[in-house]
Amino acid sequence: MSSIIEMLKDDSNYYGEFGRSFLSNSDIGTLLNNPADFGKKREDDKALAEGRLFHQLMLEPEKAQDVLHVDVSTRTTKAYKDFVETHNVPFALLTKEVEEIMSLRARMTANIAFFDAIYATGNQVEVPAIGEIKGQMFKGKADIVGTDYLIDLKTTSDINGFKWSAKKYNYDSQCYIYQQLFGKPLVFYVIDKVTGQLGVFRPGENFIKSGESKVERAIEVYRRYFSEDAPEDILNHYIDETLD
Repeated sequence: MSSIIEMLKDDSNYYGEFGRSFLSNSDIGTLLNNPADFGKKREDDKALAEGRLFHQLMLEPEKAQDVLHVDVSTRTTKAYKDFVETHNVPFALLTKEVEEIMSLRARMTANIAFFDAIYATGNQVEVPAIGEIKGQMFKGKADIVGTDYLIDLKTTSDINGFKWSAKKYNYDSQCYIYQQLFGKPLVFYVIDKVTGQLGVFRPGENFIKSGESKVERAIEVYRRYFSEDAPEDILNHYIDETLD
């Protein structure tokens, strides 16, 4: 077990072929919404790159020094296309986007309560864990593991709607999975990308139960179409719902 955890500390293992032998919260939405895409690698895009950079700036700033970015106005310019071709990457952030993410980091760390919670003595960052949940092996990597809690950092385009969008983006299943893996309650520390407003969101019982329900349904789909003894081919999957 400890050797697996050590391997998963390396991002190339966690997100690579080795890590894909475990289910994770990123699989929940795929299994529930479009299971035909299960197991397919997601191409890098603006949302992924910005989220990754924000977490690096907050928790592993040494990694943020290597982020590729190009100082152009849009991705439709020839200069941008030449840049990604020269660096042999499918996508790159714009310099102005990097600067925006850096400003979010400055805003969040300027808040005393947020700073003290995130950088409390003894906190561990980017901590992987594995464990069996409802008969399936799951992995997770917690942003911050404190003595009595987990902190997950989020950005949003509308913090006032976060309480509703959290379920849309499967933060409820993430909460359930992580609390099962780490045995500690999870709290979301959130910043609005537009206004800079900060918020702390503590999952309630119904939120966690919603996440558990999603995990159960996702596991059912996984076992039906993707397990070693799967009884059906994914080509037989279809949506069957009643319209009211």
